[in-house]
Amino acid sequence: MAEAVYLLCAATALVCSGLLLRGYARTGMRLLLWSGLCFAALTVDNVLLFLDVVVLPDVALLPWRNVPALVGVGVLLYGLIWDGR
Repeated sequence: MAEAVYLLCAATALVCSGLLLRGYARTGMRLLLWSGLCFAALTVDNVLLFLDVVVLPDVALLPWRNVPALVGVGVLLYGLIWDGR
């Protein structure tokens, strides 16, 4: 059951990313770009979580899982602070 939740979280983040980036392509609103990139990074984070817990339980991928999440939040923070002016 947990495996399905991990995959659904990754799929949801991927769909959110796609919709946000499509909205950016239509409107050109930069906040949609930063949000879409954040969700793309969170998709990678969720896929790495699935790999860490389900596929490769003996390999510690925690440091590698934290990198995409940090990048995604950093990109969104950059967009909110410097592009929000």
